[in-house]
Amino acid sequence: MSVDVYLVFDGNCREAVEFYAKVFQAEAPQIMTFGESPQHPDYPLPEEAKERIMHTRLSIDGSNVMFSDTFPGQEYIQGNNVTLALVSHNTDDLTSWFEQLKEGGKVDMELQETFWSKLYGQVTDKFGVHWQLNYEN
Repeated sequence: MSVDVYLVFDGNCREAVEFYAKVFQAEAPQIMTFGESPQHPDYPLPEEAKERIMHTRLSIDGSNVMFSDTFPGQEYIQGNNVTLALVSHNTDDLTSWFEQLKEGGKVDMELQETFWSKLYGQVTDKFGVHWQLNYEN
């Protein structure tokens, strides 16, 4: 299991991750935009979302740092744009952590299967800390 930092930007993620890659002499990041993700036919992707970054990551001196843009319409508050990502190979642990973290908090995305993971969810705990829980194959 790992706990990784996840930085969220408001449309300037590509600029930020390329800047950090240069600063820390990291490999060029592989970037996935919202437009490159599988689309649901009942929920067309807004044009302004297509070039925003859905996910990318850098290895900075041995630490994994992940990045994304907000989806258009999501609230963005500079200073509150950091989440902790729990990445595990154990679905029972992920489910237990999610259930405990949501007590007194707010579920931002139910724990569920996604196209990149068989188990993923987002929760803000009762202390205002934002968590992403992700099963890694």
